[in-house]
Amino acid sequence: MNSIIPFLLVALTLSFHVFAKEPSEAKSATQAFFKKPQKGELKLNGAGVMHAANHGLLLVAEAGGSMVAIDTEDTGKFKPVKLMANLDAKLASAIGASPDKVAINDLKANPETGTLYISVRRSDGISTILTLESSGKLKTLNTDKLNWVRIKLSEKLKISRISAIGYHDGRVLAAGQSNDAFRSKIFSIPTPILHGSKAAVFSTDTYHVAHGRWETKAPIQSFILTQEAGTPYLVGSFACTPIAKFPITNLKDGAQVKGTSVLELGSGNRPLDMFTYFSGGKQWLVTHSMRFHKLFDYTPSKYWAARIDMKLIAPSDDKINKQAARRNKGVAKDPKGVEVLEELHGAVQVDGYGKQQAVLLREVKGALNLEIVKLP
Repeated sequence: MNSIIPFLLVALTLSFHVFAKEPSEAKSATQAFFKKPQKGELKLNGAGVMHAANHGLLLVAEAGGSMVAIDTEDTGKFKPVKLMANLDAKLASAIGASPDKVAINDLKANPETGTLYISVRRSDGISTILTLESSGKLKTLNTDKLNWVRIKLSEKLKISRISAIGYHDGRVLAAGQSNDAFRSKIFSIPTPILHGSKAAVFSTDTYHVAHGRWETKAPIQSFILTQEAGTPYLVGSFACTPIAKFPITNLKDGAQVKGTSVLELGSGNRPLDMFTYFSGGKQWLVTHSMRFHKLFDYTPSKYWAARIDMKLIAPSDDKINKQAARRNKGVAKDPKGVEVLEELHGAVQVDGYGKQQAVLLREVKGALNLEIVKLP
């Protein structure tokens, strides 16, 4: 790992948003990302995981294997939201339910304005997207006058779950699970996104370090997009927490993509969120997880997170899988470059927020508080 050449390290300091290229003249998500958009009359077929990008673009996973891209028209200067206690009760009230009848599917932040998007679902199956701005006003995302496009990820596959969505350099990427023999899938949609179009589909084959075998069924739970020496990669995390990278250039529809596992955070965890930030002259990858085995001694909640020096993700040797670095589960700070983030203990939902910060929903005495924390 220490032999990584200097220009590779320089490349690694570029974050995901740097690679999210759009036409320089674009002033809206419609201009930058859409082709033949629809206007208004959007009825979401469920609202699952999301991704918020530049120009007010919001990507939303729907039930049944479709995805909607919405031009929220939310652009302008960054204005952070205010801290808020018992946000779960306020979310429930906004959709006419009690907190115990509401599930929070996802929380994402507009990287330009700081507006929060919160995907929620009532116990009766009704779901929606709520927005929270700096004013502190919580409201339903009104799409009556907004432009949008919808695509079906696949006509042939039954997609049971879309677990993560992202955008990179002219294409939308989604990860999910299907009924195919190779269940773990990556879906790719070029921009501009044509309303009614379909995605290219790739199967993943990943070495699960804790399991000691190659697996094709476990889906990517969360991912970020990065670049090394000019080559773009999807860096994803799976249940039992192997972190693997997949090249995303020159992929052909229907291809099987073999990942390179470079790190294992420990079995008994399910990743929830991933994002990167810069501190101390380094780029750090944050992996936020839910622990479903016995808690670590230093994590008081089943919800915990670690930051990883991106140099650990750099090796491109596709034979590293069985020799992938493994986090020392007995300590909170691993000398390999993995550190447990106390700042995110108890966080049910997390996203990067501004510079060297995270916005989160923290579980406190049965309630969820909205907080903004500075990362080390």
